[in-house]
Amino acid sequence: MKEIAVVTGGNGFVGSHLVDYLLEQHFAVRCITRKSSDLKWLKEKDVEIINSGLFDKAGLRKAFSGASYLYHVAGVVKSKKPEGYFKGNVETTRTLLETAVEFKNSFKKILIVSSQTAGGPSHDGEPVAEAMEPQPITTYGRSKLEEEKVASEYFNELPITICRAPAVYGERDTEILIFFKTYYTGIFTTIGLDMKRINLIHVKDLVRGFYLAALSERAKGEIYFITSEKIYTWDEIGKVTEKALNRHALHIIVPHFLVYGIAAIAQFFSIFSSKAATLNLEKARDITQKDWICSYQKALNHFGYEQEISLEEGIKRTVTWYREMKWIGK
Repeated sequence: MKEIAVVTGGNGFVGSHLVDYLLEQHFAVRCITRKSSDLKWLKEKDVEIINSGLFDKAGLRKAFSGASYLYHVAGVVKSKKPEGYFKGNVETTRTLLETAVEFKNSFKKILIVSSQTAGGPSHDGEPVAEAMEPQPITTYGRSKLEEEKVASEYFNELPITICRAPAVYGERDTEILIFFKTYYTGIFTTIGLDMKRINLIHVKDLVRGFYLAALSERAKGEIYFITSEKIYTWDEIGKVTEKALNRHALHIIVPHFLVYGIAAIAQFFSIFSSKAATLNLEKARDITQKDWICSYQKALNHFGYEQEISLEEGIKRTVTWYREMKWIGK
C-alpha cells in the first residue's frame, strides 16, 4: 500500500511541482485546498482533493487520517494589511499543528515551508546561515519567522522540519514571468548602481530538497535553507536570459529613490483597490537590498542536498515552457 503525503497549497506554483514529485516517488497524495482554489495544475492527476481550507479541523482530520507526511506549502505572500500575513502564515500553521498532534503516532515528518525572508538579507556580504539571528525586514518576513516559532513549539510533540526557500523560478510561475516578458520586449531592468547578488533556485531543485528533508531523520527539529549552491548577480541572470530568449535587451538601471517613489504611489492607489499592491514601500526595501544570499551547507551536510539544475538549464527550460504555453512569443 502506498504511503500518503498531504500537501497544502498543492494547486500553486511550488506546491503543484511538489505534488508531481511525490507522485513520481509513488506516494498517494492528498491536497488540502479551498473551495475557491484554481485547480488547473492538478487536473487529471491522481490526487485526492479535500477542499476544507486550513481552518476547518474536521476537514484537516480527514486529510491527516492514515497520512505519513505533511508538506505545508500554502501561505500568504501579498496582503493589504499586516494581519493578513499573520492569519495566512501563522494562524493556519498553528491550526494545522494543533490538529496534527491528534495523529502524531502516524506522521513520520511534517515539513513547514518558510522563506529566506524570515532570516533576512545578508548585511556583511556573507551568505546567511541557519544559526544566525534572524533579521526579517518586511511584514511578510516577520510573519514567516513567527510561523517558524509556532512550529518550534511543537518540536517535542511532532517530527517537524522547517525549510526556507529563496527566490524561486520555473515552469508555471507567474511572478517571474513579468521579468521574462519585459526582457522579451527589449528591456532589462536592474535596481541601483551597486552589484546585487541573490540565490535563485529552479522549482524542481527546491521540491527535491523538501523531499530529502522530509525523509531525513536527522532533520527533525531543524531549519534549513534549500537554496542554490551558486550565488548570482543580475548581470549574470541577464546574460543567461539573453541567450535563452535569443534577444538583446536595453539595460536600464533604476535608482533606489525612483523605486521608492513608484512604490509610494502604488501603495497609495492600492487603498482604493481590493487587491494589495505588487510593489509597496516594504517591497521596495526588500528589492533594494544588496545581498539576498544564504548558505546551502547545512542541507548538504545533513541530508546530501545539492543544486542539480544550473541557471542556464533552468532558464532555458522555463522559457521553453512559457513559449509552449504562449505566455511569451517565439
